[in-house]
Formats: sequence, C-alpha cells, structure tokens
Amino acid sequence: MRVGIVRETRTGERRVAATPETVKQLAGLGYDVVVESGAGKEAGFSDAAYTEAGATVSKTVNLSKVDIFAHVRPLEKATVAKLAKGAVTIGLASPASELETVKALADARITSFALELVPRISRAQSMDALSSQSLVAGYRAVLEAATRFPRFMPQFMTAAGTIAPAKVLVLGAGVAGLQAIGTAKRLGARVSANDIRAASADEVTSMGGTFINLELEAEGKGGYAKELSTDSAERQRQLLTPHVHAADILITTAAIPGRRAPLLVTADMLQGMRPGSVIVDIAAETGGNVEGVVSGKDTIVPVEGGQITLIGLADAPSTTPTDASRLYSKNVANLLALMTVDGSLTPDFADEIVAGACLTHDGEVKQEPTAKAIKGEN
Repeated sequence: MRVGIVRETRTGERRVAATPETVKQLAGLGYDVVVESGAGKEAGFSDAAYTEAGATVSKTVNLSKVDIFAHVRPLEKATVAKLAKGAVTIGLASPASELETVKALADARITSFALELVPRISRAQSMDALSSQSLVAGYRAVLEAATRFPRFMPQFMTAAGTIAPAKVLVLGAGVAGLQAIGTAKRLGARVSANDIRAASADEVTSMGGTFINLELEAEGKGGYAKELSTDSAERQRQLLTPHVHAADILITTAAIPGRRAPLLVTADMLQGMRPGSVIVDIAAETGGNVEGVVSGKDTIVPVEGGQITLIGLADAPSTTPTDASRLYSKNVANLLALMTVDGSLTPDFADEIVAGACLTHDGEVKQEPTAKAIKGEN
C-alpha cells in the first residue's frame, strides 16, 4: 500500500506529516511512501534525507494513486476530489469548522481519521496529536511573551541593584498550560496558574507553579474542562481579576473541545494591568480567552500610564516546525501502526482508539456531533 505525503498549502503552515524517521517506521510496516519534493523543506527535512530513509521523492504526488494520505491541516474539498474512492486519510480535520469537507469525504466514500478525535486514554498517548502540538504551543507562548516584555524574566542581583523576577500567570493547566508553566519557570519567572479542573492542582505544583484555587470546578469527559454556566463564568472572572492585575505576563490556554474558547479576561480586566505587561492568548484561533484578541496579530491596548501588548497566537506549532513535525509525524505513524496487519491497513473498528478517531467511513459520518451538525441538528 502506498502512503502519500505532500507539501502543506495553507498559509503559515510549515509542518509536514512525515519525517525521514517516520518514513523508516512506515517502510518497516510494509508501506511504500511517496513524498512530494520540498514537502519537508520548511521543517528542515531535505529530499535527500527522505530518499535515504526509503521514500520515493516525486515532483508531484498523484493523489488518485495513493491508498493512504497523511496530512497536517484539514483537507480542502478540492483535495478530497483528487483522492481515489476507498482511500484513507489521516490528519487533523477540525470537523466542527470544516463541515463541507467532512461531507465531501463521506460522499466520496473516503475513510478518514481525525487526530483530534483520538481518545485521551493511556493506550493512545503516542497518537495524541492535540497533546504533542499543545506542548509546542505552550513552550512557544512563553518565548513570544519574553521577546515583547520590556523587562527581564528572572531575578538578578547586581552591583547596580536587584531586579525582581517577572510574575507570570497561566490560565488553563492542560498540556499547553503546563508546558508554559515549566518554560516560564526555567526562564526564572515566578509562576502561578489556575484551572477549573481540581485534578490539575498537583500537576501545576509539579511543574514549579503555585496553584490558585478559586473553588470553582468543572471537569468534563476525558479530563477536559467543561463549560461553566453564565453565572459561574462571571464569578470566575471576578475572582481572577486581582491575579490578572498582579501579573506581568498572562498566558491563556483554556479550551473546550468543539466549542468556542471560554472568555476568561474582559477588556475591563485588562485596564488594571501594569504598563508593559504582555498577554499571550493561545486560544485566539477559536475565539480567544481574552476580549479583543485578534488571531495572528499583536494588539496594543492603552492602559493608565502606558500600554500593554495582547498577542493572538496563531499557528504556534508551525513556528517550531522541526520538532513539531517530529512529534506530529510520530502520532500519525503510531496510529497507522495500530491499524496495520501484514503490511496492509486493516482498521479494527472494535478498537476504541480506531472507532473514536474515525470521522468518516463507508459513506457515513461516524462522529456523532459532526453528523448532527451536517444535518442541521443541535
């Protein structure tokens, strides 16, 4: 069976769905891998490296001739139209926002696997692309903040005086939040964090942060947070306000799968922050945790005595494309390995990982919320 890898075409995307390392893994499983020339260039992987790993590098990849198509970004309808009937796709699909593409996949009788649907269970950790890419985003958020912050992050004791460490507040202690805590701590900042999942307190402490307990809890399925009621959300913002005002750097990472990012910080709350403060909103692409954030842009917010910078972080993993691709491509290869028997892709839909990750199969949309959304149901 042939696996196709092409250069990602969405603006700003620099990752690739297979690296030379995973080409070797796929070849060991019995697959032939064909890679579009230049597919890994932006991530630092040369055509020669792919060839040496055992891939066939081609100027173009005829998608109608591939059995499995691995990708990073959600597919476009035009790409789906090029695939052969019965082909298999595997990659990020953003089903909630790409309903037309999902319908096209089903209509074309493509079996598609969406990596964001991989169940969050121990056995699936090596296939969990959301976690691997969130790790990159959390790390990158701190670096973006540090380059715009007009002060040092760590404490310095010099002959000219002592410089206090920056105070970093992280809202949301999932994979991205924990990585942000750890990165800020390594840079010498004083870090505190909050999450509405009670279980996250020990995780925050283990990364060197101080947990802020607001006595508000909302843990949903699979370890994710669930949406607060309107009253509870307002209470949360009130309780967070003094902590936001005390922070020099604020990093927000809160997300609810398939829903708009929760609003944690209002424009009024920003007015109490010190001039020079920096906010990085990792959730900007799904609506943002901070009022007024614009995905992919820096927004200057006037405050008393000066201004603060609000960063709408977009395509965060693509800003560190080499390691992001290494992690992502291993997620892809590991899921393929789970479904491979004697060199052939043979999905076992009785397996909860395979069934959970399956978006479309045999002409049907298998993920229930997406199927209902396509039909116009709530």
